[in-house]
Amino acid sequence: MSKRDYYDVLGVAKGAPKDEIKKAYRQLARKYHPDVSKEDEAEAKFKEINEAYEILFDDQKRATYDRFGHAGLGTSGGSGFGGFSGGFGGRDPFEIFEEVFGGLGGFGRAGASGARRQRNGPRQGADLRYDMPIEFEEAVFGVEKEIEIPRKETCAKCSGSRAEPGTSALRCPECNGTGEIRRQTGFFINISTCSRCQGRGEIIASPCRECQGRGQLTKTRRLTVKIPAGVDNGTQIRLTGEGEAGAMGGPPGNLYVVLQVKPHSYFRRNNDDLHIELAVNIAQAALGDEVDVPTLDGTEPMKIPAGTQTGDVIRLRGKGVPRLRRDGTSAGRGDELITINVRTPTSLSKEQRELLTQLGKTLDKEVVPQKEKSFFDRLRDAFGV
Repeated sequence: MSKRDYYDVLGVAKGAPKDEIKKAYRQLARKYHPDVSKEDEAEAKFKEINEAYEILFDDQKRATYDRFGHAGLGTSGGSGFGGFSGGFGGRDPFEIFEEVFGGLGGFGRAGASGARRQRNGPRQGADLRYDMPIEFEEAVFGVEKEIEIPRKETCAKCSGSRAEPGTSALRCPECNGTGEIRRQTGFFINISTCSRCQGRGEIIASPCRECQGRGQLTKTRRLTVKIPAGVDNGTQIRLTGEGEAGAMGGPPGNLYVVLQVKPHSYFRRNNDDLHIELAVNIAQAALGDEVDVPTLDGTEPMKIPAGTQTGDVIRLRGKGVPRLRRDGTSAGRGDELITINVRTPTSLSKEQRELLTQLGKTLDKEVVPQKEKSFFDRLRDAFGV
Protein backbone atom coordinates (compact mmCIF):
# COMPACT_ATOMS: atom_id res chain seq x y z
CA MET A 1 0.00 0.00 0.00
CA SER A 2 1.42 3.39 -1.01
CA LYS A 3 2.20 5.96 1.64
CA ARG A 4 0.41 9.29 1.96
CA ASP A 5 2.26 12.50 1.26
CA TYR A 6 3.91 13.69 4.47
CA TYR A 7 2.69 17.25 3.98
CA ASP A 8 -0.88 15.97 3.64
CA VAL A 9 -0.46 13.86 6.78
CA LEU A 10 0.37 16.96 8.86
CA GLY A 11 -1.97 19.23 6.90
CA VAL A 12 0.68 21.80 5.97
CA ALA A 13 1.84 23.30 2.68
CA LYS A 14 5.02 22.08 1.02
CA GLY A 15 6.89 25.29 1.83
CA ALA A 16 5.66 25.48 5.45
CA PRO A 17 8.25 26.75 7.97
CA LYS A 18 9.46 24.46 10.76
CA ASP A 19 7.47 26.19 13.51
CA GLU A 20 4.26 25.57 11.55
CA ILE A 21 5.22 21.91 11.06
CA LYS A 22 5.88 21.52 14.78
CA LYS A 23 2.60 23.21 15.70
CA ALA A 24 0.65 20.92 13.37
CA TYR A 25 2.42 17.88 14.76
CA ARG A 26 1.68 18.85 18.38
CA GLN A 27 -2.03 19.19 17.66
CA LEU A 28 -2.29 15.89 15.81
CA ALA A 29 -0.07 13.94 18.22
CA ARG A 30 -2.22 14.94 21.17
CA LYS A 31 -5.39 14.08 19.25
CA TYR A 32 -4.32 10.62 18.14
CA HIS A 33 -2.17 9.49 21.07
CA PRO A 34 -3.33 5.92 21.87
CA ASP A 35 -3.78 6.79 25.54
CA VAL A 36 -6.26 9.52 24.60
CA SER A 37 -8.01 8.74 21.32
CA LYS A 38 -10.83 6.19 21.16
CA GLU A 39 -10.72 5.89 17.36
CA ASP A 40 -10.02 2.45 15.93
CA GLU A 41 -7.25 3.79 13.68
CA ALA A 42 -5.63 6.03 16.31
CA GLU A 43 -2.56 3.82 16.63
CA ALA A 44 -1.87 3.83 12.89
CA LYS A 45 -2.47 7.58 12.58
CA PHE A 46 -0.21 8.28 15.55
CA LYS A 47 2.64 6.35 13.93
CA GLU A 48 1.96 8.04 10.59
CA ILE A 49 2.13 11.62 11.89
CA ASN A 50 5.27 10.83 13.89
CA GLU A 51 6.89 9.42 10.78
CA ALA A 52 5.92 12.52 8.80
CA TYR A 53 7.22 14.85 11.49
CA GLU A 54 10.56 13.05 11.77
CA ILE A 55 11.18 13.54 8.05
CA LEU A 56 9.84 17.08 7.55
CA PHE A 57 11.40 18.60 10.67
CA ASP A 58 14.89 17.37 9.72
CA ASP A 59 16.34 19.68 7.04
CA GLN A 60 18.41 16.99 5.33
CA LYS A 61 15.66 14.38 5.30
CA ARG A 62 13.12 16.95 4.13
CA ALA A 63 15.34 18.04 1.22
CA THR A 64 15.74 14.40 0.13
CA TYR A 65 11.99 13.82 0.42
CA ASP A 66 11.14 16.98 -1.54
CA ARG A 67 13.44 15.86 -4.35
CA PHE A 68 12.85 12.10 -4.53
CA GLY A 69 9.69 11.46 -2.49
CA HIS A 70 9.26 8.25 -0.48
CA ALA A 71 11.59 6.41 -2.83
CA GLY A 72 14.48 8.60 -1.80
CA LEU A 73 13.97 7.60 1.82
CA GLY A 74 13.60 3.91 1.16
CA THR A 75 10.08 3.93 2.64
CA SER A 76 7.89 3.48 -0.42
CA GLY A 77 6.24 0.28 0.70
CA GLY A 78 4.76 -1.28 3.76
CA SER A 79 3.17 0.37 6.74
CA GLY A 80 3.49 0.51 10.48
CA PHE A 81 7.03 1.40 11.62
CA GLY A 82 8.60 0.92 8.17
CA GLY A 83 9.51 4.59 7.93
CA PHE A 84 11.42 4.35 11.23
CA SER A 85 13.59 1.46 10.17
CA GLY A 86 14.70 2.69 6.75
CA GLY A 87 17.99 4.15 5.60
CA PHE A 88 17.76 7.06 8.03
CA GLY A 89 17.50 4.86 11.15
CA GLY A 90 14.13 6.18 12.40
CA ARG A 91 13.04 6.21 16.04
CA ASP A 92 10.22 4.94 18.20
CA PRO A 93 7.27 7.38 17.80
CA PHE A 94 7.02 7.74 21.57
CA GLU A 95 10.59 9.03 21.70
CA ILE A 96 9.68 11.76 19.21
CA PHE A 97 6.54 12.58 21.19
CA GLU A 98 8.48 12.89 24.46
CA GLU A 99 11.15 15.02 22.77
CA VAL A 100 8.60 17.52 21.42
CA PHE A 101 6.31 17.62 24.44
CA GLY A 102 9.05 17.47 27.08
CA GLY A 103 7.19 14.91 29.19
CA LEU A 104 4.02 17.01 29.42
CA GLY A 105 0.63 15.56 30.04
CA GLY A 106 1.75 12.28 31.62
CA PHE A 107 1.47 10.32 28.34
CA GLY A 108 3.26 7.02 27.86
CA ARG A 109 6.81 7.02 29.13
CA ALA A 110 7.19 10.75 29.58
CA GLY A 111 5.77 10.81 33.11
CA ALA A 112 7.87 7.86 34.22
CA SER A 113 11.04 9.37 32.78
CA GLY A 114 10.34 12.62 34.57
CA ALA A 115 9.79 10.75 37.83
CA ARG A 116 13.11 8.96 37.40
CA ARG A 117 14.90 12.25 36.75
CA GLN A 118 13.31 13.63 39.90
CA ARG A 119 14.45 10.62 41.95
CA ASN A 120 18.00 10.96 40.64
CA GLY A 121 18.14 14.75 40.83
CA PRO A 122 18.88 16.95 43.86
CA ARG A 123 16.12 17.01 46.47
CA GLN A 124 15.72 19.44 49.33
CA GLY A 125 15.87 18.01 52.84
CA ALA A 126 12.81 17.77 55.06
CA ASP A 127 11.72 20.69 57.24
CA LEU A 128 11.70 20.13 61.00
CA ARG A 129 9.52 21.55 63.79
CA TYR A 130 10.52 22.18 67.39
CA ASP A 131 7.92 23.24 70.01
CA MET A 132 9.56 25.52 72.58
CA PRO A 133 7.86 26.52 75.85
CA ILE A 134 8.94 29.94 77.18
CA GLU A 135 7.97 32.15 80.10
CA PHE A 136 5.59 35.08 79.69
CA GLU A 137 8.35 37.61 80.45
CA GLU A 138 10.70 35.94 77.94
CA ALA A 139 8.12 36.42 75.21
CA VAL A 140 7.75 40.09 76.13
CA PHE A 141 11.42 41.04 76.41
CA GLY A 142 13.10 38.41 74.22
CA VAL A 143 15.66 35.78 75.13
CA GLU A 144 18.24 33.40 73.69
CA LYS A 145 17.67 29.68 74.15
CA GLU A 146 19.77 26.64 73.37
CA ILE A 147 18.04 23.60 71.95
CA GLU A 148 19.12 20.12 70.82
CA ILE A 149 17.78 18.84 67.51
CA PRO A 150 18.14 15.28 66.14
CA ARG A 151 18.32 15.49 62.37
CA LYS A 152 19.63 13.64 59.33
CA GLU A 153 22.97 14.92 58.08
CA THR A 154 25.09 14.02 55.08
CA CYS A 155 27.54 11.24 55.90
CA ALA A 156 30.98 12.80 56.21
CA LYS A 157 32.76 9.62 55.20
CA CYS A 158 31.09 9.03 51.84
CA SER A 159 29.86 12.64 51.28
CA GLY A 160 26.38 11.30 50.65
CA SER A 161 27.41 8.98 47.78
CA ARG A 162 26.39 5.91 49.84
CA ALA A 163 29.46 4.05 48.57
CA GLU A 164 32.57 3.19 50.55
CA PRO A 165 35.36 5.69 49.74
CA GLY A 166 37.46 4.39 46.86
CA THR A 167 34.49 2.67 45.25
CA SER A 168 31.65 3.99 43.13
CA ALA A 169 28.09 3.14 42.22
CA LEU A 170 27.45 0.65 39.41
CA ARG A 171 24.85 0.76 36.69
CA CYS A 172 21.87 -1.33 37.71
CA PRO A 173 21.94 -4.54 35.61
CA GLU A 174 18.21 -5.05 36.08
CA CYS A 175 17.11 -1.84 34.36
CA ASN A 176 20.36 -0.96 32.60
CA GLY A 177 20.57 2.33 34.47
CA THR A 178 17.16 3.67 33.46
CA GLY A 179 15.50 3.13 36.85
CA GLU A 180 12.50 1.64 35.02
CA ILE A 181 11.31 -1.79 33.98
CA ARG A 182 9.34 -1.74 30.72
CA ARG A 183 7.09 -4.55 29.59
CA GLN A 184 5.35 -4.31 26.23
CA THR A 185 2.00 -5.95 25.55
CA GLY A 186 1.10 -5.38 21.95
CA PHE A 187 1.34 -1.65 21.30
CA PHE A 188 1.04 -0.63 24.94
CA ILE A 189 4.04 -0.36 27.27
CA ASN A 190 3.79 -0.91 31.02
CA ILE A 191 6.44 0.98 33.00
CA SER A 192 7.29 0.34 36.65
CA THR A 193 10.05 1.44 39.00
CA CYS A 194 12.99 -0.93 39.14
CA SER A 195 12.73 -2.83 42.42
CA ARG A 196 16.44 -3.56 42.60
CA CYS A 197 17.74 0.04 42.46
CA GLN A 198 14.51 1.73 43.62
CA GLY A 199 14.47 3.88 40.50
CA ARG A 200 17.96 5.34 40.99
CA GLY A 201 19.45 3.54 38.01
CA GLU A 202 22.48 2.47 40.02
CA ILE A 203 23.38 0.06 42.79
CA ILE A 204 25.99 0.24 45.53
CA ALA A 205 28.25 -2.81 45.47
CA SER A 206 30.30 -1.64 48.49
CA PRO A 207 28.05 0.38 50.82
CA CYS A 208 29.65 2.93 53.10
CA ARG A 209 30.30 1.27 56.45
CA GLU A 210 29.70 4.50 58.37
CA CYS A 211 26.13 5.13 57.14
CA GLN A 212 25.33 1.58 55.98
CA GLY A 213 24.83 2.84 52.44
CA ARG A 214 22.15 5.37 53.32
CA GLY A 215 24.24 8.46 52.60
CA GLN A 216 22.96 10.13 55.79
CA LEU A 217 23.31 9.76 59.54
CA THR A 218 21.09 10.97 62.38
CA LYS A 219 22.98 13.33 64.67
CA THR A 220 21.97 15.62 67.52
CA ARG A 221 22.95 19.26 67.07
CA ARG A 222 22.92 22.05 69.65
CA LEU A 223 21.58 25.33 68.26
CA THR A 224 21.08 28.82 69.69
CA VAL A 225 17.68 30.37 68.99
CA LYS A 226 17.35 34.14 69.33
CA ILE A 227 13.78 35.02 70.33
CA PRO A 228 12.98 38.69 69.66
CA ALA A 229 11.00 40.84 72.10
CA GLY A 230 7.26 40.90 71.55
CA VAL A 231 6.65 37.38 70.26
CA ASP A 232 3.34 35.72 71.08
CA ASN A 233 1.99 32.24 71.57
CA GLY A 234 2.24 30.30 68.29
CA THR A 235 4.92 32.53 66.76
CA GLN A 236 7.17 30.59 64.36
CA ILE A 237 10.88 31.34 64.08
CA ARG A 238 12.53 29.96 60.95
CA LEU A 239 16.14 28.83 61.06
CA THR A 240 17.09 28.56 57.40
CA GLY A 241 19.10 25.49 56.45
CA GLU A 242 18.90 23.90 59.91
CA GLY A 243 16.52 21.12 58.85
CA GLU A 244 17.52 17.73 57.51
CA ALA A 245 20.19 17.35 54.86
CA GLY A 246 19.16 17.22 51.22
CA ALA A 247 19.65 14.21 48.97
CA MET A 248 21.76 13.99 45.81
CA GLY A 249 23.39 17.34 46.55
CA GLY A 250 20.12 19.13 47.28
CA PRO A 251 19.88 21.95 49.85
CA PRO A 252 18.95 21.24 53.49
CA GLY A 253 15.49 21.93 54.83
CA ASN A 254 14.57 24.54 57.43
CA LEU A 255 13.89 24.33 61.15
CA TYR A 256 10.74 25.99 62.46
CA VAL A 257 10.70 26.78 66.18
CA VAL A 258 7.10 27.19 67.37
CA LEU A 259 6.77 29.15 70.61
CA GLN A 260 4.41 28.11 73.39
CA VAL A 261 4.12 31.01 75.84
CA LYS A 262 3.19 30.03 79.39
CA PRO A 263 0.33 32.06 80.96
CA HIS A 264 1.13 34.69 83.59
CA SER A 265 -0.31 34.51 87.09
CA TYR A 266 -2.14 37.86 86.81
CA PHE A 267 -1.26 39.59 83.51
CA ARG A 268 -3.34 38.92 80.41
CA ARG A 269 -2.14 39.88 76.97
CA ASN A 270 -4.21 41.36 74.14
CA ASN A 271 -1.99 42.03 71.13
CA ASP A 272 0.55 44.57 72.44
CA ASP A 273 -1.42 45.57 75.55
CA LEU A 274 -1.36 44.02 79.00
CA HIS A 275 -4.42 43.76 81.23
CA ILE A 276 -4.54 43.42 85.01
CA GLU A 277 -7.26 43.73 87.64
CA LEU A 278 -6.62 45.78 90.82
CA ALA A 279 -8.76 45.68 93.96
CA VAL A 280 -9.07 48.90 96.03
CA ASN A 281 -11.10 49.64 99.17
CA ILE A 282 -14.09 51.95 99.24
CA ALA A 283 -12.11 54.78 100.83
CA GLN A 284 -9.48 54.69 98.07
CA ALA A 285 -12.18 54.63 95.44
CA ALA A 286 -14.17 57.46 97.02
CA LEU A 287 -11.35 59.77 98.10
CA GLY A 288 -8.69 58.83 95.56
CA ASP A 289 -5.20 57.55 96.34
CA GLU A 290 -1.76 56.84 94.95
CA VAL A 291 -0.76 53.17 94.92
CA ASP A 292 2.05 51.02 93.53
CA VAL A 293 0.88 48.68 90.79
CA PRO A 294 2.85 45.76 89.29
CA THR A 295 4.24 46.07 85.78
CA LEU A 296 6.65 43.87 83.85
CA ASP A 297 9.32 46.48 84.61
CA GLY A 298 8.66 46.43 88.38
CA THR A 299 6.21 48.42 90.51
CA GLU A 300 4.93 51.73 89.14
CA PRO A 301 3.14 54.54 91.10
CA MET A 302 -0.40 55.20 89.87
CA LYS A 303 -3.03 57.72 90.93
CA ILE A 304 -6.57 56.52 91.59
CA PRO A 305 -8.97 59.41 90.93
CA ALA A 306 -11.56 60.23 93.56
CA GLY A 307 -14.92 58.71 92.78
CA THR A 308 -13.47 55.69 90.94
CA GLN A 309 -16.06 52.99 90.23
CA THR A 310 -15.77 49.23 89.75
CA GLY A 311 -14.94 48.54 86.11
CA ASP A 312 -13.11 51.83 85.52
CA VAL A 313 -9.92 51.41 83.50
CA ILE A 314 -6.69 53.30 84.12
CA ARG A 315 -4.04 53.22 81.39
CA LEU A 316 -0.28 53.21 81.91
CA ARG A 317 1.18 54.11 78.53
CA GLY A 318 4.27 52.33 77.28
CA LYS A 319 4.13 49.56 79.90
CA GLY A 320 2.85 46.86 77.59
CA VAL A 321 4.52 44.50 75.10
CA PRO A 322 7.10 45.66 72.52
CA ARG A 323 5.56 45.96 69.04
CA LEU A 324 7.28 43.41 66.86
CA ARG A 325 8.09 44.40 63.28
CA ARG A 326 8.33 41.90 60.41
CA ASP A 327 12.11 42.14 60.47
CA GLY A 328 12.20 41.01 64.11
CA THR A 329 12.91 44.45 65.62
CA SER A 330 10.56 46.29 67.97
CA ALA A 331 8.96 49.69 67.56
CA GLY A 332 7.66 51.11 70.84
CA ARG A 333 5.47 49.31 73.34
CA GLY A 334 1.81 48.84 74.02
CA ASP A 335 0.05 49.94 77.21
CA GLU A 336 -0.93 48.39 80.51
CA LEU A 337 -4.62 48.66 81.32
CA ILE A 338 -5.66 48.38 84.98
CA THR A 339 -9.30 47.49 85.64
CA ILE A 340 -10.45 48.68 89.09
CA ASN A 341 -12.54 46.50 91.34
CA VAL A 342 -13.92 48.30 94.43
CA ARG A 343 -13.72 45.80 97.27
CA THR A 344 -16.56 45.85 99.80
CA PRO A 345 -15.38 44.76 103.26
CA THR A 346 -17.06 41.64 104.61
CA SER A 347 -15.67 41.82 108.16
CA LEU A 348 -15.73 45.14 110.04
CA SER A 349 -14.38 46.12 113.43
CA LYS A 350 -16.62 47.99 115.87
CA GLU A 351 -14.92 51.28 115.05
CA GLN A 352 -15.24 50.73 111.27
CA ARG A 353 -18.90 49.87 111.60
CA GLU A 354 -19.58 53.06 113.62
CA LEU A 355 -17.73 55.20 111.10
CA LEU A 356 -19.60 53.68 108.15
CA THR A 357 -22.87 54.09 110.00
CA GLN A 358 -22.18 57.80 110.48
CA LEU A 359 -21.17 58.06 106.79
CA GLY A 360 -24.31 56.24 105.69
CA LYS A 361 -26.51 58.77 107.44
CA THR A 362 -25.07 61.52 105.26
CA LEU A 363 -25.48 59.67 101.95
CA ASP A 364 -28.51 59.60 99.66
CA LYS A 365 -30.38 56.35 100.23
CA GLU A 366 -32.54 56.52 97.14
CA VAL A 367 -32.01 53.50 94.88
CA VAL A 368 -31.68 54.68 91.30
CA PRO A 369 -31.29 52.22 88.39
CA GLN A 370 -28.06 52.84 86.51
CA LYS A 371 -28.33 53.82 82.88
CA GLU A 372 -26.38 51.49 80.64
CA LYS A 373 -23.34 53.18 79.16
CA SER A 374 -23.38 53.88 75.45
CA PHE A 375 -20.88 52.33 73.06
CA PHE A 376 -18.90 55.58 72.94
CA ASP A 377 -18.83 55.83 76.75
CA ARG A 378 -17.39 52.31 76.97
CA LEU A 379 -14.92 53.16 74.21
CA ARG A 380 -13.73 56.26 76.12
CA ASP A 381 -13.37 54.21 79.30
CA ALA A 382 -11.34 51.57 77.52
CA PHE A 383 -8.92 54.08 75.98
CA GLY A 384 -8.78 56.38 79.00
CA VAL A 385 -9.96 59.48 77.13
